[in-house]
Formats: sequence, structure tokens, C-alpha cells
Amino acid sequence: MINFVEELRWRGMIHDIMPGTEEALNKGMTSGYIGFDPTADSLHIGSLVQIMTLVHFQRAGHKPFALVGGATGMVGDPSGKSEERNLLDVDTLQHNVDAVRKQLEKFLDFDCGENSAEMVNNYDWFKEMSFLDFIRDVGKHITVNYMMAKDSVKNRLETGMSFTEFSYQLVQGYDFYWLNEHKNCVVQLGGSDQWGNIVTGTELIRRKSGNEAFAVTTPLIKKADGTKFGKTEGGNVWLDAEKTSPYQFYQYWINASDEDAANYIRIFTLKEKTEIEALEKEHAEAPHLRVLQKALAEDITIRVHGEEALKAAVAASNILFGKSTSDDIKALSERDFLSVFQGVPQAQLSRSEIESGLSIVDAFVSRSSFLKSNGEARRELKANAISVNKEKVDGEYQLEVKDLINDRYILLSKGKKNNYILIVD
Repeated sequence: MINFVEELRWRGMIHDIMPGTEEALNKGMTSGYIGFDPTADSLHIGSLVQIMTLVHFQRAGHKPFALVGGATGMVGDPSGKSEERNLLDVDTLQHNVDAVRKQLEKFLDFDCGENSAEMVNNYDWFKEMSFLDFIRDVGKHITVNYMMAKDSVKNRLETGMSFTEFSYQLVQGYDFYWLNEHKNCVVQLGGSDQWGNIVTGTELIRRKSGNEAFAVTTPLIKKADGTKFGKTEGGNVWLDAEKTSPYQFYQYWINASDEDAANYIRIFTLKEKTEIEALEKEHAEAPHLRVLQKALAEDITIRVHGEEALKAAVAASNILFGKSTSDDIKALSERDFLSVFQGVPQAQLSRSEIESGLSIVDAFVSRSSFLKSNGEARRELKANAISVNKEKVDGEYQLEVKDLINDRYILLSKGKKNNYILIVD
């Protein structure tokens, strides 16, 4: 049986751990849970640390519960935030919960016998509970002094905090109590910003039922350059291919710094310590080959999007480095094509200009201003430096409808790195 705590420890995935937790987990199969926020119909890579924590928990022979906060999604969580969240209606939350389950099924085994993963929704036990029931059965066990001492509360007192969010730690604490009573969950796992809320749960369990309960939190992931993990200029990196394409997803990991890649490969893959150390040694000998980044990006892209999506993402990435054909470019989706060539200068053409045939010189000079003069265009053509959709062409070449990518774009290039996009409408 894998020692769950030891596994997390060598991977750098433990921030805080309650005394006695490791000993309790080593006694045999244990149930534990992590809460996931259903405020969107997809998780993003910020949730991957917690997903992987549950994966390790299940691999160690324990039973993982994924709690989606159908009830708490209506309330909001102040932990680490400076503002209250928007509250969602029941139908939207149910749609989000269903979508999150599908994503978790890519990581957790929901049908493997005794330690099969289970998904629970705290709306199921809160929907029939009245406010009076709650303050009688839960509120009386935790003092206001205890709640005020939490950093998540103290940090908000000056700017103001609603009673709704102040009470959140009691609601989350009751989740742990309910799961302890009905599902025998003895450990709650989460990010380090959740420590205060988790400990409120262990305290509620102790005071209300006298049972033992434990807590483990993971560090918040920080990038070496100080920028926020999981964010790009376009916003969150989502697990949903419709929100973040597999190409963009793959690029996020492939562009990680060496320092970050060494951290990420421990946290976000299931590779063993010896394999990771071998990859690090290979990477150190030839950093320009980005061995670590490739191993990381491939592993996690396959897990989230599948092997076919990985192949397409790698093919799209190779286009940037000139290792592609016209067929490779034409196989790209419109979104991936625009992602690959983001920021490249563009010019508009009418479809009639292409239908009647447009000379390559005119395309590069008068219709795009890519090159400054006809003379320059002829010199570059003579030097075999001009290509259309990454295929070399000569001075006699005419742009036609057959050159269109996604029936709308043509990629002009001078050499490997200078590109221009013609948009045909």
C-alpha cells in the first residue's frame, strides 16, 4: 500500500498536516474528500492540484469523495478573496455540477470496487435544512471568537464582509461533519487557503460527535517569475476544450520555465521519482530540447484531452518551428490556426480577387504590404524564401481558392519566422 502522505511529501504537495493524520491513514483504507467550486461549467488548471491529490489518495488505496458545492455555490467563499462572488441559480449550478463530474471521471475511477470515487453535492443535505435548524444544530457549537480568529475573516473586516460569507466556514464545517457521519470521511484535503475552514470542520466534528477528524492542505502553486499560475493573457486555462483548446492547453505547459517544469512534473503527473530525476538529468544536459516541458505537456494533455488531441497540438506547435506542410496547416481548426499565428499582421481581401487568381508578387506587396516593393518580392522569390501556407512557391505562383485555410485564410511567409495572414471574405 502506498503511503499517501509520503507520496505527497516527496512531490512537494504538503503545506499543513494535522498531527496524527499520517498514522490514521496508514491503518488501512480511509475515506476523505475535497470540495470543488461549481461556479463555472468547467474546472481550470488551478483545480488540478486538488484533483491530483485525490488521484494519489485513491492510488494509495483510500476512498476519495469529490464534493461539489451545489449549496455553497449559492453562498460564496471568502478564503483568499477580497470580494464576494456572484451567486448562481439552481439550474445553472446543476449544469455546472454535471460538467465537473465528467471532467473528474478522466482522473478518478468511479467503478473500482471498495475504494471507488464518489461525487457528492452538499445541496442534497442542505436543501431541507431550515435556518433555525442550522443555527440550533451547528451554530451553537462554534463560538464567534473562534470564527473571528480565522485569517479569511480578519483580512476582510476592514473592507466589510456580509453575514452570508462570514457564515461560510460553518457551512463548510457542516459538510465535513455530514460526510464524517454518513460516509465515514475522516480527512478533508484542500489548498492551504482552506486550512481555517477545514479545521472548523474537524472542531465541529469533535464537539458535535466526539469523532476524530484530520486535515491536509497543499501549497498554493506559484510560478518562479511571480506571475499567477493557471493564467494567461486570455484568462484562465480551462480543462474544457471549448474554453481552452488542446493546442493552447499544451502550449501553457510547454512554455513553462525550467524551474516551474521541475515543480509541475512532480505535482501534475504520476511519474515516479526515479523517472522524474532521469528526465531532469537529461534536461540539464540539453536544456534547449526542453525534455522536461515536453514530458509534462504530453502527459497532462493526454490525461485531459486524449492522445488524438495531443497529436494535433504537437502538429500545431511544430508549425511555428517550420516543421510542417501545407496539409498540416489546413488540418488546423480555425481557432488553433488563429492561436498559432496570434499577433501576426493581417490584411483583408475580397473573395473575387482570389477566385480570379492573384499573383504572388501582388499578394506580398500591393495587397498586404508584407514586402515593400515588387523588386524585393522578386529577390526573395529568386532566393526561394517565399512560401504560401508553408510551401515554397516561385514567381509564377497565383493565389487561388484552393489555398484557403478553413475557407478563409492564407498564410504568407518569408523565411521561417516572418508571417502574414490574408483574410478572404
